[in-house]
Amino acid sequence: MGNGTGRGKQKIVAGILAILLGFLGIHHFYLGSVGAGLICLAASLVCLGGLIGLVEGILLLVMSDQEFDARYNLRTPESMEFVFLKPKT
Repeated sequence: MGNGTGRGKQKIVAGILAILLGFLGIHHFYLGSVGAGLICLAASLVCLGGLIGLVEGILLLVMSDQEFDARYNLRTPESMEFVFLKPKT
């Protein structure tokens, strides 16, 4: 569940937020990708936001703790960084 280093974000919290409130982009705001959160919020107006949130929630929950920490605790994600996209290195 993460090692508590860096930014202190938790994989379980992010995954549950994505599954339950993904249509609002809440998980992106929690993880620091404000632009992606706004896109999910806008997408919810055309009924795609819930699907995106569900998929990203599952991806977050099955992601290894090491990958989660590398992506969300040891660095700040880009504004438009979605969970299903690999971050730029």
